[in-house]
Amino acid sequence: MSEAPSPWQTYRRLVGFARPYRLLLAVALVGMLIEAAAAAGFTALMKPVVDETFIKRNDAVVVWLPLAIVGIFLARGVAGYLTDTFMARSARSIARDLRVSVLAKYLRLPGLRFDNEPVPSMLTKLGSDSDQVAQAAIDAAKVMLQQSLQVLAMLGVMLWTSWRVTLAILLLGPLLAWMMDTVGRRYRRIGHRIQESGAQLLQTADQALSSHQEVKVYGAQAVEMARYTAQADHHLKLSLKVESTRSISSAVVQLMGAVGLALLLFFAGREAMQGRLTAGDFVKLMVSMLAIIPALKQLTNVQGMLQRGVASAERLFDVLDAPDEPDTGTRPLSRARGVLEFSHVSARYPGQSEPALADVSFRAEPGTVTAIVGRSGSGKSTLIKLIPRFYELEHGAILLDGHPVQEYRLADLRRQIALVGQQVMLFDGTVAANVAYGEMHQAMPEALERAVRGANAMEFVERLPAGLDTPIGSEGGRLSGGQRQRLAIARAMLKDAPILILDEATAALDAESERLVQDALERLMPDRTTLVIAHRLSTIEHADQVLVLDHGRIVERGTHAELLAHGGLYARLHRMQFREPD
Repeated sequence: MSEAPSPWQTYRRLVGFARPYRLLLAVALVGMLIEAAAAAGFTALMKPVVDETFIKRNDAVVVWLPLAIVGIFLARGVAGYLTDTFMARSARSIARDLRVSVLAKYLRLPGLRFDNEPVPSMLTKLGSDSDQVAQAAIDAAKVMLQQSLQVLAMLGVMLWTSWRVTLAILLLGPLLAWMMDTVGRRYRRIGHRIQESGAQLLQTADQALSSHQEVKVYGAQAVEMARYTAQADHHLKLSLKVESTRSISSAVVQLMGAVGLALLLFFAGREAMQGRLTAGDFVKLMVSMLAIIPALKQLTNVQGMLQRGVASAERLFDVLDAPDEPDTGTRPLSRARGVLEFSHVSARYPGQSEPALADVSFRAEPGTVTAIVGRSGSGKSTLIKLIPRFYELEHGAILLDGHPVQEYRLADLRRQIALVGQQVMLFDGTVAANVAYGEMHQAMPEALERAVRGANAMEFVERLPAGLDTPIGSEGGRLSGGQRQRLAIARAMLKDAPILILDEATAALDAESERLVQDALERLMPDRTTLVIAHRLSTIEHADQVLVLDHGRIVERGTHAELLAHGGLYARLHRMQFREPD
């Protein structure tokens, strides 16, 4: 097992995301150098301001000194604008790049990842984590460079003015470096825990709000509030630890600044008494020292931003470094015949002792319907998800047209499959965009309309304000369940794939919607290899074969009539659904 990367390794990898924006960052760096030089120039003017204006009363400097000060601040303002603009553009671009990369990676990850990581956690990584990473990569670097250049410029002025006084004050340097290292270690300890706590807080809220009807019906408001409050309290404690660390470090920096000023006054006084320091030199040293103190304070505070960003980067890199779905197939496949065969297939979820499927074998031919029934948890959905390789099997083989599905490219394999599930996923767009979805987005209008009519959806689509071009809202929220289901069938019809998977497609519909959907499905199924997970056994009476699953195994197989006559598990399930009162 490889060691976790150090914060410095993580940060160095993070800075790699800034490479495409080198030119922007170079301009920003030039701006920072001009800012530091302008600050040093203004400080250097303190000597002639004091000595020539107030002590020697030199008329010659009365005009050029004010103009020089205005010129310095004008240059500093332009340089500051360039720095802020180009650094901000780089930071926001890096956040954009990370969001795009992480979402693309999620869409390439195996199905098990989505079982193990809740969606709110994914959204946190795409949202606040990406922003904080950009802050670490650019915003923190901006503060560090700006303030470090400021400190170096001021130290240069001080050394030029009086190296003796400056060296005496620099004795505080090792103590300051030790304190900043201590603060950094504490931030690292807390930063990652805060990010995890924030994701958990979002997940707890999402759970309560998404299930608000159940929460209200079962009077669970107090339970959910107690759960959320406990998580919020934990998050608060971690946040207060960070603020406490920042506050203490700032106070210590200010105390050290006061000690530095006291040392400056002491040593500068001694130099002045020996004739090596003028009043203007002293003011120049004092202004330099006063500029260094807030710069050091900001350098201390940037630790928090940097460590939060590094903690967020570790979470994002955990996603980016996860292995993709296995996709090593090379066998070409334009359109399959649709002969599907399971040969002694077993599958197991990670960490589970019992297999989800065990020694499953059957054959499904084009133009036939294979129904898969069984009690909840019997392995029906697992079996279906093995075909498009959302999950990987443990033993055995799944053959498509005589070849293992692993031999085909994932994209080619999935192009052969149309899926209509119980929970229809529609997207925020028009009816047409949801039917002609993905690779079908360039479908001809005639084919699109034919699919919508074939799915019995045109009768309600024609009544929509803009017909096929009507927006249907997020997740199709403006449509009923039956209407959403018919659009899913239209999508499958337009795809015209040789394999059709129906996952309890009519389970949640009323009688009228079920009749329309069932009629559409009967037009969709001919000449395809159809697999149906059936909740209502009445919908599979005409299936060519029925597979009865129990505890991951096929315990019965045959036609509807044969299985009823057999009097086994299928017959018992059928009696439970159609039991008549005594």
